[in-house]
Amino acid sequence: MILVLFWGSIFLIVYTYVIFPVLILLRGLIWPRPYKSEEIIPLPLISVIIAAYNEEKAIGEKLENILSLDYPRDRLEVLIASDGSTDGTDAIIQGYEGRGIKLLSLPRQGKAAALNTAVAASKGEILVFSDANSIYKADALRALVRPFADPGIGGVAGNQCYVKKNGASFVGAGERSYWDFDRIMKQFESRAGNTISATGAIYAIRRSLFQDVLEGVTDDFFTSTSVIAQGYRLVFAADAVAYEHPAVKSSMEFGRKVRVITRGLRAVFVARRQLLNPFRYGFYAIQLFSHKVLRRIIVYPLLLLLLVTPLLWENALFYKLLLVGQVAFYSLGLVGLLLEGNHFGRLKIFTIPFYFCMVNAAVLVATIKIMRGQQIKRWEPQREAETLKS
Repeated sequence: MILVLFWGSIFLIVYTYVIFPVLILLRGLIWPRPYKSEEIIPLPLISVIIAAYNEEKAIGEKLENILSLDYPRDRLEVLIASDGSTDGTDAIIQGYEGRGIKLLSLPRQGKAAALNTAVAASKGEILVFSDANSIYKADALRALVRPFADPGIGGVAGNQCYVKKNGASFVGAGERSYWDFDRIMKQFESRAGNTISATGAIYAIRRSLFQDVLEGVTDDFFTSTSVIAQGYRLVFAADAVAYEHPAVKSSMEFGRKVRVITRGLRAVFVARRQLLNPFRYGFYAIQLFSHKVLRRIIVYPLLLLLLVTPLLWENALFYKLLLVGQVAFYSLGLVGLLLEGNHFGRLKIFTIPFYFCMVNAAVLVATIKIMRGQQIKRWEPQREAETLKS
């Protein structure tokens, strides 16, 4: 029984972190599905939708960025749904209304309802969703729109990039390493079919495919996967770039991960479980399960492996080396935590193990919340007073 648990855990871990990524890369190389991506003439009317709550630290720079983008102003509509903001967010937005920015000042009701209200008030044939703290590259909107030249494309996921700067936190270094890997995966997923989902910083869908966002789910996942559920492709545009700062404090990032994972798993099983059917959605169902389910609960096989390996210590040298390797890896993660704020704590030998451990610890908390039936419908954004210049 111990051997079954041991090798079962090994298989799930190896599949998640090695076999599945290799399958994605091979599929993208061997079975590409090209699609048209070119300038649409005339350019479509697009509506940029942002839900904001107490974003006075970020919203001014965000609006200046949108107004400076390389997209014709007569083809661009910008709607900011202020979800009951109690700081200076609304006043800042009102200062831009003379420049074409539309403020929807709403009572506090949650992001899902704010997004639904903003979409209902919009006019664009392409809906672009963004976060209040993400800054777009000058040509990001044009790049995001080009794949819609293909009628089979229903949504486009943009490229979220984390700004690297001197003195960046060890959390940020780990997060950038994760997104560098994830970016490669998105490119090959898209090349052969669909990228799994979009990030909230930058993505777009056809207006005709929008479905009202449900409460308690990750809105970017729900909205971007709706195009796949309706028979269209969701592709990745690497040249549609949005910049963000990584988290500065580990406590902030941990809380964000718990929220994202809780809402993300709920979104899969409550709102999009039909996409897990491989007989209807083919390889995408395997992608979705492997990436959004298995990778998010892999903490349990990891814990099981750590518990059963000592019981096999006397069996062979292999088990001894594996146990030493596990202890060493988790110890490096602990050292990374202890060195937070220290120059040495930003070395990859510490940042990668720490970030890995932190994410999986967040999964434990998130899955406990889900099993208790808890939902996260609202939260308080925490922004560092920093600027992002592209």
